[in-house]
Amino acid sequence: MIDSKIDFEAKKHQEGAHGYLDNPKKTEGLLKKAILKAKNNKGTLGESWEKLQLFFDLVQAYSKGEYRNVSPATILTIIGAILYFVSPLDVVPDFLVGLGILDDAAVITFTLKKLSVEIDEFKVWKKTVTKSPLD
Repeated sequence: MIDSKIDFEAKKHQEGAHGYLDNPKKTEGLLKKAILKAKNNKGTLGESWEKLQLFFDLVQAYSKGEYRNVSPATILTIIGAILYFVSPLDVVPDFLVGLGILDDAAVITFTLKKLSVEIDEFKVWKKTVTKSPLD
C-alpha cells in the first residue's frame, strides 16, 4: 500500500518537473533548496545520501548543458524525485521527526533503481571529467 502511494506521489511531482527542464535558474533554486535539506538530514538519509548527491550532480550537469546523454524522461523523473524530496507534505510529512525523511529516501531509492542504466552511464562520465591529469 505505501509503495503504491509513494509511486503515485513521485509521479505527481514528476508532472511538476516540466517547468524545470529547460530553466537553469529555476533548477538551480530547486537544487539549492534540496542540497540544504539533504545536508540537514544527512544522518537520517543513510545510503540515500550518496544517491541523492548523484541526482543533484546529474541534474546540474544537464541543466548547464555539460551532460545530455540522458533522456528527457529520465531528467523529469529525477527532478520529480527531488521535488518530492523538498516537499514538506508528502506521504509521511517532514515534521514527523525521524519518520518524515524515510519516504523521501524510499522515493530516491525507487528512482535510482528505475533509472539505473542511465545513472550508471552518468557515473562513468562523471569520473572521466573529474579525473586529475595526474591520475
